[in-house]
Order: sequence, then C-alpha cells, then structure tokens
Amino acid sequence: MHAREIFRPFTKPELEFISRFKKGELTVDRGATVLAEGTRNPHLYTVLQGWSFRYKMLPDGRRQIVNYAMPGDLLGLQGTVTGEMEHSVEALSPMILCVFERDELLTLYREHPELAYDITWLSSREECMLDENMLSVGRRNASERLAYLIAFIVRRSQGTGLNTNKTPIEIPITQQHVADTLGLSLVHTNKTVRKLAERQLLQWRDRGCVVLDLEGLERLAEWSTDMHLKPRPFI
Repeated sequence: MHAREIFRPFTKPELEFISRFKKGELTVDRGATVLAEGTRNPHLYTVLQGWSFRYKMLPDGRRQIVNYAMPGDLLGLQGTVTGEMEHSVEALSPMILCVFERDELLTLYREHPELAYDITWLSSREECMLDENMLSVGRRNASERLAYLIAFIVRRSQGTGLNTNKTPIEIPITQQHVADTLGLSLVHTNKTVRKLAERQLLQWRDRGCVVLDLEGLERLAEWSTDMHLKPRPFI
C-alpha cells in the first residue's frame, strides 16, 4: 500500500516507529459505524482498504456528508484535540483499518517531527478539500456539483488503488449519499443524475455510480485535479 507513488516514502527510523505505534488491524463491515459523534475513542485509525464517509446529523435525522475517506486517510484525529468526536464515520464498503493508540501520539510529536508534520499536512489537506466542497455547494449549479463530486472521488480513489485499471469506473455510493453531500433533495438529485446520464457522462446501477466520461465531468465542473495528485504522507 505505502509503495504507491501517491505516498511519500518512510525513512528507516520512521518505519520502525510506525511499526511499534501500530497496535493491530480492524476489519469493518459495510454500513458499520467506525466512529460516532459525541463519543470518546482511545484509538486512531488509518484506512488500509475500502471506503468510508464522514457525516454530521441534525436532531431530526437529516444528514450532511462532509467528506469521503479512502486508503491513507486518518480517522479519529479530531477527537485527540476536542476530546470527543464531532462527526461520525460510516463504512461504504468492507474496510481494513490500521489501529493506533491515541495516547502515544505525543511520542510521535516528540521523537519524530517529520511524522508530526505529516499529520499536520493531512489535517491541512482535509481543510483544503472542505474548502473545495464548500465552493461547490455554494456556487456551482446542481449539474456542476454532481460532476465535481464524482470527479473528485474518482481521482482520489485512483491514486490510492481503489479504481486502478477498472473499466468502467465504479463508485459504491447511492443517490442518497450524493443528496446528503450536495445539500439537494433526493428528487433533485435524481433529475440531475438523469441529465448527466443523457450526456453520456455517467450511469447509476444497483452497486452505485458508473463513470463513463471522467474528463467530461471535470470539464463540466471546471475543476483542476492538480491539488489531489501531489505526493502525500501515509501514517
């Protein structure tokens, strides 16, 4: 996993520390809650395999998906700072997570400043992605929002090996996931999906979204992929 070009290499001391820092692996079923808003968890997780999404809920049950997590992403770092999780994480597919003890994070900061910087980098990158998503929801029309979301997920997934050499490209999300991400009703989402399907950009099947023309989606969204293709840390 770490050998992929999208991830920067470890030095030997960093690799030895990470091997000690790691406490095991956790298998998660599709649809399972990995982390729950309002709870305290003694662990941090790195996604090794599979997909998940971060979300927040209103008291009446309405859900806002704020981002999608893929291999190489950290889960639970927010709880280290705030004491408890302020969002939830649910598995979109079967997952394998690398488990770390949260209490040992200070050792990482003291003994391995390069790894500490990597964690800061990952947090900053998450903020950049949220900025892009906010721009999309606030200023793009429904078709542009959907095109951006699908292109964003595909480009990230390709870098981490989730969609390498797959034709056509498939994403395991439902139209309800799309609606909850983009702030649209399910009816409006369905109408938007049909518009993009008529343009031969995508299709929706039982297992999720099938991308037919990734470049066409990117042109529609007027979006550059450069930010997401730079080498990144892997903890």
